[in-house]
Amino acid sequence: MRKYNVAIVGATGAVGEELFRVLEEVNFPINELVPLASSRSAGSDIEFKGKNYKVLELTETVFEEKEIDIAFFSAGGSISAHFAPFAAEAGAVVIDNTSHFRMDEDVPLVVPECNPDDIANWKTRGIIANPNCSTIQMVQVLKPLDDVFSIKRVDVSTYQAVSGAGKAGMEELVKQMQDFFAFRLDESKKEAFAHQIALNVIPHIDVFMENDYTKEEMKMVNETQKILGKTIEVSATCVRVPVLRSHSEAITIHFDSDISVERATQALRDAKNVVVMDEPAKNIYPMPIIATDTDETFVGRIRKDIYRDNILHLWCVADQIRVGAATNAVRIALKWIEMED
Repeated sequence: MRKYNVAIVGATGAVGEELFRVLEEVNFPINELVPLASSRSAGSDIEFKGKNYKVLELTETVFEEKEIDIAFFSAGGSISAHFAPFAAEAGAVVIDNTSHFRMDEDVPLVVPECNPDDIANWKTRGIIANPNCSTIQMVQVLKPLDDVFSIKRVDVSTYQAVSGAGKAGMEELVKQMQDFFAFRLDESKKEAFAHQIALNVIPHIDVFMENDYTKEEMKMVNETQKILGKTIEVSATCVRVPVLRSHSEAITIHFDSDISVERATQALRDAKNVVVMDEPAKNIYPMPIIATDTDETFVGRIRKDIYRDNILHLWCVADQIRVGAATNAVRIALKWIEMED
């Protein structure tokens, strides 16, 4: 098998670190690994497969100098906006974890379990966009159900872990819990979130838009339609909860016609990288502690609406750093290799 020169932009961030783990676990065909970061982080060491790699400074020319074939970007939208075109011009396929390119018409937005054929459109810009973490786990559940029953509307409420706000979010929750037990929570800093996150939930992720939805909520609306390739009604309420890792979602799905819970459950059991955990009588259902550090989306609490036979309710959980970012990006790269070969 051919091996590839792989660059990771944002190598020292939470998603960057997870990318190294996933690449090692899948034994990705790497010829040369090039960790990249800002000048502030350049010079630090990254360990991969028992070997230390120096983090290099991200520059406009490094992709050509290192003859990069695949460039994973996870360092923020402004970094991707500036540097991703240089990587693409140097001949690399860019797999971008930020929101910057997602809704560009000529950039494929891909979840390999849902729309792998869209990867073929990468050559237009040299870029493939990784969707929002909450969108990824939701569409992995929606796609097999849409194939069987045809979805017309989705209402989703998310319960998003603090790691969605990066290392700063995790550190703030831990520090506030420490301060709570030390009886000084009122002195605790509130920087990563608009309000105290310890022992609290905050119905506010990203900035509010003119329609009173947040930017995070509108990402789920727009990205879902682009990935599924159809115009369906989507409404989201995104909530930050005091959980370290793995996002949860309560999803209500309206179908064109009446549905069978048994058939829907079987469709989910048959879906790739989806695990059904649905034995409520035995207290078996998905939770963040089950999903964390895994590469699957877990689904449970599957039930038909009390009043309408064309509505299904369910609960899904996934590790948003892996399934919602690093793992999806690596799966895109593996599918790209398969298609290019």
